[in-house]
Amino acid sequence: MDKLKEAFAKKAASEAVNVKQFIAEHGDAVVGEYTVAQVYQGMRGMTGLVTETSKLDPEEGIRFRGYTIPELREKLPKAPGGSEPLPEGIFYLMLMGELPTQDDVNDLTNNWARRSIVPRHVFDTLDSLPANTHPMTEFSIGVMAMQTESLFAAAYKKGINKKDYWDYVYEDSMNLIARLPRVAAYIYRRKYKNNEHIEPDPKLDWAANLAHMLGFDVFDVQRLMRLYLTIHADHEGGNVSAHSTHLVGSALSDPYLAFAAGLNGLAGPLHGLANQEVVAWILELRKELGGGLPTKEQIAEYIKKTLAEGRVVPGYGHAVLRKTDPRFTAQQDFYKKYIKHDDLCEIVQMIYAVAPPILEGTGKIKNPWPNVDAHSGALLIHYGIVEYDFYTVLFGVSRALGVLSSLIWDRVLNSPIERPGSNTTEGLKKKFGAVKQK
Repeated sequence: MDKLKEAFAKKAASEAVNVKQFIAEHGDAVVGEYTVAQVYQGMRGMTGLVTETSKLDPEEGIRFRGYTIPELREKLPKAPGGSEPLPEGIFYLMLMGELPTQDDVNDLTNNWARRSIVPRHVFDTLDSLPANTHPMTEFSIGVMAMQTESLFAAAYKKGINKKDYWDYVYEDSMNLIARLPRVAAYIYRRKYKNNEHIEPDPKLDWAANLAHMLGFDVFDVQRLMRLYLTIHADHEGGNVSAHSTHLVGSALSDPYLAFAAGLNGLAGPLHGLANQEVVAWILELRKELGGGLPTKEQIAEYIKKTLAEGRVVPGYGHAVLRKTDPRFTAQQDFYKKYIKHDDLCEIVQMIYAVAPPILEGTGKIKNPWPNVDAHSGALLIHYGIVEYDFYTVLFGVSRALGVLSSLIWDRVLNSPIERPGSNTTEGLKKKFGAVKQK
């Protein structure tokens, strides 16, 4: 048993008892109320899940086990000579509920390196896909192809006690996380770099190794990748990728099947694909305004034109947040600290200066502030990762940290299959007296 798993087993045993006792004592307590509008409009704000790894507050932003992003950038362990947190650290925090030491993170880096060998048939499956397949489709298929390696599926088929489910889900999740950078990089090199692949370097940390396999060995890209994979890791349980992973996992589908479902949700334009749409919109803006660096006034007019055409300004607005996304702010800080000037990043700053009052002035938008997608693509382009339809794959690599640590806890707590009730419009009309009497 690896060091992290042994520590987790002790914590999991006591926490499972605590949760069981809490339900026994307070199971009949009423959590809250919801409205007809919420039933129709995506269940916004309805508390229906328990997700321990992170919590999103509309006014304060995301907290990972109680820690803000600025606090994590300060407190989480870093690579030698590095200034941004290692993603291994945030995974440890989300799984264990406590900050890791440098040794904890180093152990996890080595653990994932040992698990990172991808079966040959996964690459053969990817090679069989048409060249024009979207990278997110390839990524989901790559994860599904690895499902042949599921220890949980094999053990369940033989018959195991439900108290042991978490053990096999832990192993699958650790193996999957370890192998995702290799699969992601293979897709990138196959699609954009003449199928010329780069072998992993076992001496590198998880994020730096991804940068290396993509073909970017410079320290600045490794530093950005560490930040990117940390801040995209989780966003509480109600977003599509997290909820999909939890939902499919609740049927006791193994982590490969559950995470593939999460990736398919992440690929939607209203979720992870938004970072791709932000870059496309900014490039379109710059081209239409004559190239180069536009003025704030020109950007303001272009935003108004976008809205008049019935389109949204991508990268702005959020289902929960009512302030600037702290993940946007972290990337903005990265730009100002390490890059200092880049035309595309400057356009991002100008949009940030002029877009919120315009959006707020429409009277239709609850949150006129930027989210994480408003900045991420510009930073990647600055360092030469210009293929923006690949960006959601990077998002997916990161999101695995949060949704799979949550999935392990789901099995510790023996979370049941998710099955909310539903109704018909006619049924709701009858319930609230809205049906006209004949």
